[in-house]
Amino acid sequence: MIRVLLAEDQGMMRGALALLLGLEPDIEVVAQVGRGDEVAAAAAAASPDVALLDIEMPGLSGLDAAAVLRTAAPGCKVLILTTFGRPGYLRRAMDAGARGFLVKDGPVEDLAEAIRRVLAGQTVIDPALAAAALVAGPNPLTEREREVLASAADGATIADLATRLHLSESTVRNYLSAAIGKTGTRNRMEAVQTARTQGWL
Repeated sequence: MIRVLLAEDQGMMRGALALLLGLEPDIEVVAQVGRGDEVAAAAAAASPDVALLDIEMPGLSGLDAAAVLRTAAPGCKVLILTTFGRPGYLRRAMDAGARGFLVKDGPVEDLAEAIRRVLAGQTVIDPALAAAALVAGPNPLTEREREVLASAADGATIADLATRLHLSESTVRNYLSAAIGKTGTRNRMEAVQTARTQGWL
């Protein structure tokens, strides 16, 4: 039996996925969590072969949870399953050690087959998303630019951002200016929107 950990913040979706995967003769859902920061503990307790992670979850994103699992449960393969098929998410998922990336609108038979293939050591990526990622290119933002831009998403002032991030105001301005330039936008809110659309944040 393939032991699966399921991390999905929407209870109905999580229950439906667990039910459908449980109908497969060789798959058993051994743990279910609704928060990203519960993934590592659940993996330690249940010893899954494959972790099926949503991206947008409270506590910790699926991408960050995948990176944690690489250390906390190195034998567990990670498959990202998301509503948001953004090219930047795919690149970040692969960087975090994920072996698969699928969008949620596919049939459950494809998901079950992807779980088997990931466990067998193959990489499984939604074909349309793989093509989009190639066209989009790599994330142009540095880690620090991403951090500052993400913090600016709530409309905070430069002074507030500087205090929050323990940086000088001029440094915050420099990072925001670089992010605006790299995203080809006119201001930081447009830069935030573009970066989110691409999956860079």
